Amino acid sequence: MTQQTGDGLAKSGSISFSRVVDLSWPVHPGIPLWPGDPVVEFETVSEINKDGYFLRRFSMGEHSGTHLSAPSSFQAGASGHEGFSPQDLVRPAIVIDITAQAELDRDYPLTMNDVLDWESDHGPVPAGCLVLLCTGWQSRWDNPLDYLGGASAGELHFPGFGLEAAKMMIKGRGIAGLGTDTASVEPGVDTDFSVSRLALENRLIVLENLTNLDVLLPTGALLVVGLLRLEGGSGGPASVTALVP
Repeated sequence: MTQQTGDGLAKSGSISFSRVVDLSWPVHPGIPLWPGDPVVEFETVSEINKDGYFLRRFSMGEHSGTHLSAPSSFQAGASGHEGFSPQDLVRPAIVIDITAQAELDRDYPLTMNDVLDWESDHGPVPAGCLVLLCTGWQSRWDNPLDYLGGASAGELHFPGFGLEAAKMMIKGRGIAGLGTDTASVEPGVDTDFSVSRLALENRLIVLENLTNLDVLLPTGALLVVGLLRLEGGSGGPASVTALVP
């Protein structure tokens, strides 16, 4: 049985799971990109029939695809990925599903009542966990304009964490971070990035553009976040895996 410390970190003991779920999107030039971000590019450098081996170089923005943001995104002099220890990146996770609400309102913000409703069914949001928001937006991934809800940064429409609900969980529940299956943890209409700023000011994990959240149960998963540690960056690509009981 896995044992947990008070902050949600695993300590000595075994980890038991029955499934491994990949929560990351493959990277290719056609993925949705935040308006103004660098395009994803691949260039073949070596070919087997010419050089004896195959090799490409790639270029992409630090916040493209499935990624983990760093505090330096919004604070000059703050840490990048180097600020996250390996222990920070192995965390129990819960899933709050707002798919039904988002179908009716694509700007829907998770509310404090949504969190309280979740807690009435599953108990208090555990300290030290990652809170994953399942919105159903992964079904739009192959249509970037629909996924983002607009072509410019001031006209985006997708659901996310409402600021008051985020404050409640960060200050009142002691969570370790937030993740979502959309392009940003706050709704697209929140041009101040208020939830991202709040989470990163508190040195929490912020995961965006996740997938397969719909196959996770509300509780019980253990997330393992693998990073491409770009020294001094504002974030970078992440490979996120869920170990499911």
